[in-house]
Amino acid sequence: MTEASAERTIRVAIVEDKDEIRFGLSRLIGGSEGFECTGSFATMEEALENLPKDLPDVLLNDLGLPKMSGSEGIAILKSKYPDLKVLILTVFDDDDRIIDGICAGASGYLLKSTPMPMILSSIRELYDGGAPMSPEIARRVMELFRTSPPPKKVDYDLTPHETRILKMLVDGHNYKTAAAELGVSVNTVSFHVKKIYEKLHVHSKSEAVAKALKGNIVS
Repeated sequence: MTEASAERTIRVAIVEDKDEIRFGLSRLIGGSEGFECTGSFATMEEALENLPKDLPDVLLNDLGLPKMSGSEGIAILKSKYPDLKVLILTVFDDDDRIIDGICAGASGYLLKSTPMPMILSSIRELYDGGAPMSPEIARRVMELFRTSPPPKKVDYDLTPHETRILKMLVDGHNYKTAAAELGVSVNTVSFHVKKIYEKLHVHSKSEAVAKALKGNIVS
């Protein structure tokens, strides 16, 4: 632990749909010296709406959430706030969830069986620049690296113009601001976005952004 991190209070927000777990984590973090709970949210949609008003140092994030998944929300948040540190806390230990969570931008991955004191130490480890993982997850990650090749860039046959507009969506633009920067009408941007959705097989901006980040479509 660095001297600076020991002195500074770490501001933590929580995204967890189970009331009992969310309240327990809020009490744990809010009642522990050196930590402050800045917000707790039951859905990713609620977090996306409210987090920008009071951005935490660390986001403690579940994956199995109603409506928008944790991984999808993490991808959107990391596209807007690259310095936000995300620590996954979930029951899922399957390969697909691990890959999705890490590729979305999480820097740590804990299982909910993790003892409370270790959750706190993992939050501080992440804040200090580490990448805390439950032992079971670390073993799975090592095995995945041994048995799976690195993901290749996926080609969805996007035109250069469509790729540029998709990159703007990833960077947080809406139709109006994208149109202004490109010097075209909002209707033109809307037309191209519909084409992008068709090629990516998605139905919303959030899905497009998540797929772009996970598929390394834009850089």
